[in-house]
Amino acid sequence: MKKYYIETWGCQMNEHDSEKLAGMLSNMGYTSCDNKKEADLIIFNTCCVRENAELKVYGNLGQLKPLKKNNPDLIIAVCGCMMQQSHIVEYIKKKYPFVDLIFGTHNLHNFPVLLANCRQSDNMIVEIWDREGEIVEGIPVIRKYGIKSFVNIMYGCNNFCTYCIVPYTRGRERSRKPDDILNEIKNLVANGTVEVTLLGQNVNSYGKTLDNPIDFADLLYQINEIEGLRRIRFMTSHPKDVSPKLIRALKECDKLCEHIHLPVQAGSNRVLEKMNRKYTREKYLKLIEEIRKAVPDISITTDIIVGFPGETEEDFKETLDLVEKVGYDNAFTFIYSIRKGTPAANMKEQVPDEIKHERFNRLLEVLHKSVKEKNHALKNKVLEVLIEGTSKNDDNILMGRTRTNKVVNFKGPKELIGKFAHVKITEPKNFSLYGELI
Repeated sequence: MKKYYIETWGCQMNEHDSEKLAGMLSNMGYTSCDNKKEADLIIFNTCCVRENAELKVYGNLGQLKPLKKNNPDLIIAVCGCMMQQSHIVEYIKKKYPFVDLIFGTHNLHNFPVLLANCRQSDNMIVEIWDREGEIVEGIPVIRKYGIKSFVNIMYGCNNFCTYCIVPYTRGRERSRKPDDILNEIKNLVANGTVEVTLLGQNVNSYGKTLDNPIDFADLLYQINEIEGLRRIRFMTSHPKDVSPKLIRALKECDKLCEHIHLPVQAGSNRVLEKMNRKYTREKYLKLIEEIRKAVPDISITTDIIVGFPGETEEDFKETLDLVEKVGYDNAFTFIYSIRKGTPAANMKEQVPDEIKHERFNRLLEVLHKSVKEKNHALKNKVLEVLIEGTSKNDDNILMGRTRTNKVVNFKGPKELIGKFAHVKITEPKNFSLYGELI
């Protein structure tokens, strides 16, 4: 029985794509393994949103050369967002000729055919579709977790933020039919799933491409009615498309978790306009106010880019001011890196690296203060936790998440994994919580 190894970089969308690859491989008789040296097939599922992710892929590819030399029958495949860029494909073909198969995001469903062709060929196979096709339903999936699952509700993005490569690698927006989504979730629940995370580059745009359009809030109300489902999450939301109806759904749908990820990217109107974000800081802050009015205890997380081309010290101070005003529960913070093919890559006034790093450190100071305050406010509170497994640092400690997406560590029997429990928070940390089982 042949073994496969998959390594994934990037967002939840990439993680779910890897689950689909695993499902297709299982149907072909492969089993997974955790060691590259044992594998008959190695797949790197790549991300191109940040330069650092690309560099990791190149470094890891180089380490596979000795494995290929010792085992000529080993098949090495590279897929994902990086492969949708022709200059990267050409670089891999030249620098890593021992790679056997390269394919992109649009033809992932065709992987079994590509692999079969690869096994019969002595040459590198490259198949990249330039345009997205129709949504393919029924792809087998092996979920990383049984109790919680990713569910795509749409693919692609129409926003074209000037720093972002995603519309060029994932294509235009396409929404799945609501019946297909609902049936998938019902089947998941029947097999033990209690929490779903709805995925899309901009879930708030859901439904616009359907023959009988419905909006995202309508879909949430329908999913909320599924018996046996306990929790609903979603990401990512674009601030410009958060509607009053969606905010009402956050309040009224009891299975919707009290957490929203709302990327702001910058706090300066001048920078937001250059980013093509289509909202102002004032509109964003008003939106936060409306969400908190509807759901007072909601956890709010975000994405922030430091050092966008032309960002001045005054612009950056406006970002710091916004972060202080919002009081985020957490944030993904990034130093701007040039993405070839995006408008921002050709903008003048690129910010020097030393200034980017200095501002990045200042941002982290402000963010860490906010995160610490939010966590310490939970001391002595009893929270519902879905137990996902054991702690990465201690196999004797259980780890789970609250409805607000806070990580909680506590002592308890491993029989609780996959179940809900109530935990009293006894020791809040800066980025996690420690508690005791009630």
